[in-house]
Amino acid sequence: MRRYHAAWVLPITSPPVRHGTVAVSGGRIAYVGPRAGAPPGEDVELGAAVLLPGLVNAHTHLELTAMRGFLEDLDFRSWILRLTVARRDVLTRDMLLDSARFGLAEGLAAGITTFADTCESGAAFDAMIERGVRGIVYQEVFGPAPVACDESLDELKRRVAALRQRESGLVRVGVSPHAPYTVSDRLFAATARYAIQAELPMAIHIAESEAEQLLVAYAHGEFADALVKRGIRVEPRAHSPIQLLRGLRVLDAQPLLIHCVRADALDVHAIAASGCAVAHCPASNAKLGHGVAPVAEFLNAGIPVGLGSDSVASNNRMDILTEAWLATLEQRARTRRHDAVTAARALRLATIDGARALGLDNEIGSLEAGKAADLAAFPLHPAIGPVHDIESTVVFALRGTPATLVTVAGRVLVYDGALMDADPGLAGRVQLTADQLQRWLAERR
Repeated sequence: MRRYHAAWVLPITSPPVRHGTVAVSGGRIAYVGPRAGAPPGEDVELGAAVLLPGLVNAHTHLELTAMRGFLEDLDFRSWILRLTVARRDVLTRDMLLDSARFGLAEGLAAGITTFADTCESGAAFDAMIERGVRGIVYQEVFGPAPVACDESLDELKRRVAALRQRESGLVRVGVSPHAPYTVSDRLFAATARYAIQAELPMAIHIAESEAEQLLVAYAHGEFADALVKRGIRVEPRAHSPIQLLRGLRVLDAQPLLIHCVRADALDVHAIAASGCAVAHCPASNAKLGHGVAPVAEFLNAGIPVGLGSDSVASNNRMDILTEAWLATLEQRARTRRHDAVTAARALRLATIDGARALGLDNEIGSLEAGKAADLAAFPLHPAIGPVHDIESTVVFALRGTPATLVTVAGRVLVYDGALMDADPGLAGRVQLTADQLQRWLAERR
């Protein structure tokens, strides 16, 4: 039995505990409560720190970590085009794997223990297995031309079958038909049927941008023009991207809906009625100029909402406490209500609600006896004090603070602020990849 003692313990689903203890045995939580009542065991003194459930990142692209700062100040169509072509021309499988490894190291330093990653290459799956984190890797599938549906689906099935053979108790595979501008209606519907039949989790980028809305509802705009240039017929498909998925019965597979910035009242009703969850990425949505998702309405409708960083190619950092801070401020500003999202609710979005959005809330997301011992501790530096409300302190004052302790299923991955078994050459290799990307860009100018 190992006993973690901290100035504050935040179980999330029960009130904060001052001078609390979390006891861990066999990779699971055995006790949560006051130090005085803890069972005997080996003591780990965290001191002036707050101990939380490991944070949940509901949307990442780990393989793109080497592109931090590479896609600045571009309109969305240009952003996607540069990303896609550069990845194809420059990034090898080994580069993508190192990029994913570097992203996981950054996430762990920020107290993230669970990653929901959409990935084309499979590198994120390899990196998660190697590092010992928890997560779901959604294998991406593309195919905007209806005639390519069968070929795209066959390739998806082949890749998923290979990954499924290597699933662990921590990491599993799902599927991700990318978005309406890269996936035909036929492929959307076929992938949803496959996900249901094969019992695979699914995630979709949806209702993210104005260009996507124009494509789906009116068959014009930048995405429409690009498809026409490829000889792909475009026509109005639905009132909105969410209604497109509803009409195609894709929502029957209960996919994780990523972004949902452009969701109206009809869309909110459709998401809630289908039992789908939303991955909210406030920093990425804002940085790309997409807007602010109606998270308060999602929550009022009972929709599970988790927080995602998206890739650092769009966000530049991976810090779920920062996403919680930004989500809180944005919703209060958007609704002009001081209580639109409270600090306590923001912490739920970063933990138990994120776990629920991924279907993992019976295992993680809160500190409760019997759950997996996924933990994250953050120091409460003297400059942060005084502490009047520990939940508000975590959301509004701790963002950007590195974790001092991180465990997954009881295994210590970060201790005293240092990543265990760190690769000393990783940062240098990722910088070399970044240098190659810069050379590629310079040659095209």
